[in-house]
Amino acid sequence: MSDSADATPEEIPDSDEEWRERLTEEEYEILRERGTEARFSGEHVDRKDDGVYRCAGCGTVIFESETKYDSGCGWPSFYAADEERVTLEDDTRHGMSRVEVKCATCDGHLGHVFQDGPEPTGERFCINSVALDFEPEE
Repeated sequence: MSDSADATPEEIPDSDEEWRERLTEEEYEILRERGTEARFSGEHVDRKDDGVYRCAGCGTVIFESETKYDSGCGWPSFYAADEERVTLEDDTRHGMSRVEVKCATCDGHLGHVFQDGPEPTGERFCINSVALDFEPEE
């Protein structure tokens, strides 16, 4: 991770009310209620700039642009995440068996990870653009 990965995340809200004050309605739906944005609707789907992707809930750096690739799935895709900055949980909602990706700092829902990605990891982190803030490389 780059030096900006060591930035201290913002203070984490203690209550649902504080989360609602901090986040937009769409961010709240994705990050706190485990929602999903529409395919190909997010601002980061086609982004090719160098930089880092931070959790929109707390500012923790989750992904680096070097790991982003075009999977064609309609959401930003990455083949690797900082393992210390995400948690993975089984998700059986909607009659499917998936692995949910959450921010380890604020427990915000980011998206899902699948085992159909490119080398070197074979993973595809399929992430909602709304759950991420992009910080360009200086």
